[in-house]
Amino acid sequence: MTLSLEESNRAIITVLGRDHTGIIAWVSGRLAEYRVNILDISQTIVDEFFTMIMVVDLKPSLIGLADLARTLEQEGTDKGLQVKVQHEDIFTFMHRI
Repeated sequence: MTLSLEESNRAIITVLGRDHTGIIAWVSGRLAEYRVNILDISQTIVDEFFTMIMVVDLKPSLIGLADLARTLEQEGTDKGLQVKVQHEDIFTFMHRI
């Protein structure tokens, strides 16, 4: 059974940019402030470039998806990072083969 957007509480967060100290701490700290639960995380550094993908649960959160996306994207830009937050269903649809 496929969940509708209203029933699913998971989102995908991607972070890209030049590596520097504190990226994971910043993202995970902001998520903790909003009570967003990190379900899975994968990160790597290729040459000087940092990439991270997180699967998060928004059910216990104090912030909605749109507000979380706006906040992390703006703060990420200020830190020289590209941050995208998408609902899991949209991410899956956009990245299917």
